[in-house]
Amino acid sequence: MGASGIKTALEKLGQTFASQPEKALVKHAPVTATLESGLACRITGAAGEELKTDMPGAMGGNASAPSPGWLFRASLASCLTTVIGMRAAQLGIDLSKLEVAVESEGNNKGMIGLDDRISAGMSGLRTTVQIAARNRTPQELDELVAWAEKHSPVSCTLRESPCNALIIRTA
Repeated sequence: MGASGIKTALEKLGQTFASQPEKALVKHAPVTATLESGLACRITGAAGEELKTDMPGAMGGNASAPSPGWLFRASLASCLTTVIGMRAAQLGIDLSKLEVAVESEGNNKGMIGLDDRISAGMSGLRTTVQIAARNRTPQELDELVAWAEKHSPVSCTLRESPCNALIIRTA
């Protein structure tokens, strides 16, 4: 779908949400990860979506697929890219380049339990956006990216850090 189709779809959706606000509320279907062998996981969604993850050899995996941390960074990068693209279509911005890269650091001592004072989480997340458009100034593109980052669901979730209820069901 091109920019005009995206704009039309978003306008129609906006009209629906304005007249029927309850339709804007969604409950996302579960995503299920199943350990297949070693540290390799198969991740499935309700509509048949499927991904795989694995860990590097140094961590006991076979490096047969991206790691979960890689998918987290990919999710952040692709979500922001998508929202920038959506907003650009809404505003009639003709993007000639859009690339979003996410990088981070971490301390693997936390993940393997060598020191409980060290978080297993990623630190120092950095998102770099390379963007160009034929019909907009650098300032307008900066504003576009800032708006999109504020409205990107993955960025918002990371920034707002909602509670994650852990439910354990033993077999």
